[in-house]
Amino acid sequence: MYIAAEEGGNILLPPLSEIIVGLVAFGLLVAVLLKFVFPRMEAMYQARVDAIEGGIKRAEAAQAEANQLLEQYKAQLAEARTDAARIRDDARADAESIRQDILAKAREESDRIIAAGKEQLAAERQTIIRELRAEVGTVAVDLASRIVGDALADEARRKGTVERFLADLESTGAR
Repeated sequence: MYIAAEEGGNILLPPLSEIIVGLVAFGLLVAVLLKFVFPRMEAMYQARVDAIEGGIKRAEAAQAEANQLLEQYKAQLAEARTDAARIRDDARADAESIRQDILAKAREESDRIIAAGKEQLAAERQTIIRELRAEVGTVAVDLASRIVGDALADEARRKGTVERFLADLESTGAR
């Protein structure tokens, strides 16, 4: 620098040899960058763009698949709810039919028990009536023989008297 100042040249302008060396070095640097660095940078940039775009496409595909699975799940859930409602309704109908069957059987059983009770009651009534007729007949004959004073000893006469007495009682009760 001191040299350029002594020669009387412009101190702001470097010497021509330095400019040429600088231009050649810059040209070599640009050539190396264009030949080796920029293509690699472009390849890396393109790979990154492809990865990002591929990731976006994969994410969109996964989102679409997730939406499709969600719709299938909702459809299956609706179908399951419908099936559950149908099963519940069937169970209620079955329970109602079982209830009706049980009630019908209970009615039949109660009717059978009532009929059997009525039959037993009628049979006991007939038995009691027969026993009472025999007792009433015996008591009536005893009373009649005490009142009349003669003995109604023979069986045929006693039986006829009892039968007449009971027939009179029945006819009196029927009026």
